[in-house]
Amino acid sequence: MIMESYHFLLLFAGAEGILERVPPSRPAPMWDQPLLKPYFDNSTKDRIVGAVGRSAFLHCRVKHLGDRAVTWIRKKDVHVLTVGLFTYTKDARFTALHSESSDDWTLRIDSAQISDSGTYECQVSTEPKISRAFRLQVVESEAHIAGPRELHMVSGSNINLTCSVTGSPEPPQYIYWYQGTKLINYSSRGGISVVTDKHSRTSKLVVTRATTADSGNYTCAPANAEPASISVYIINGEYPEAMQGGESTSVHCQSFASLLLLGYTVLRLPVLIER
Repeated sequence: MIMESYHFLLLFAGAEGILERVPPSRPAPMWDQPLLKPYFDNSTKDRIVGAVGRSAFLHCRVKHLGDRAVTWIRKKDVHVLTVGLFTYTKDARFTALHSESSDDWTLRIDSAQISDSGTYECQVSTEPKISRAFRLQVVESEAHIAGPRELHMVSGSNINLTCSVTGSPEPPQYIYWYQGTKLINYSSRGGISVVTDKHSRTSKLVVTRATTADSGNYTCAPANAEPASISVYIINGEYPEAMQGGESTSVHCQSFASLLLLGYTVLRLPVLIER
């Protein structure tokens, strides 16, 4: 049995009251109610800095969306990238992210390139449409190791390397050091110290009492930047006059010249001249 409810309206005509049955009124659609119209929560950043080769995220937060759709548009060519969770571009690097019961509609750009820099618009299909602009800047993030690209050092001295990260939109979660392909941050060798300061985006590697086994290619590899490498050569001998940074010994050109002169003086190799 279907029960249908009615409102009753008491009308007065002269001195007598008339009871009239009135059908119930229907509620206005959610988006037509003033307090429930979609609007942007501007607590998310509208200026985003991303790193080349990394994923960039543009967070658009819409309150009271209802059954409306969120569209992401690239402004420089007015290209529709996504509508809801559907992608409308052949470039598979662009996707929309959204989880149920969340107000966030995020545009994700994988393997971001400098050419992806520009303005993106988050648009809601109200009438009239409402939109919010986001500015993305993609930068080249690199690691740098202070000093020359090659170090020639004497066994028993300390290897002291400092790596800094530039162009990174945020501090790296970690900075790893490698000797060749071997991770040495947690090496069991002993005498190895790694001190990383995320705030200043620097990492210092110290290898004490280096031996010829410590020779090789040293790489500083941050989580969010291109790595940097340096070649270290450890030579047996004692040349205390040649120092790296006042603490660790390195062999300068003078030392090599002295070795060559010593070899010539001691050996006095004959010189053959053909006529």
